Amino acid sequence: MKAYWIANYTEIKDNERLKKYAVKAKEAVEKYNGRILARSANNITLDGREMVRVALAEFQDIETAKNCYNSEEYIEARKHLENNVTREHIIFEGM
Repeated sequence: MKAYWIANYTEIKDNERLKKYAVKAKEAVEKYNGRILARSANNITLDGREMVRVALAEFQDIETAKNCYNSEEYIEARKHLENNVTREHIIFEGM
């Protein structure tokens, strides 16, 4: 069953560092045969906290999504987020 990452950002301090993260993160996602379906700073919050950016990626299953998140490549990408963003990142199974 397909699985998805969704990352909701409520704060971004340095967009240049976020761009570096995005390049490395995309490489990690692709290594695990995932694909980035959407990412945008152009969104409308209807309920809850205001999000300044949202990203969505798809994987073949939840185990692969977890393995990608915990991979050396993605850990390296996340270093660009440290002290730079506030976000929620979850993995969930599709229908």
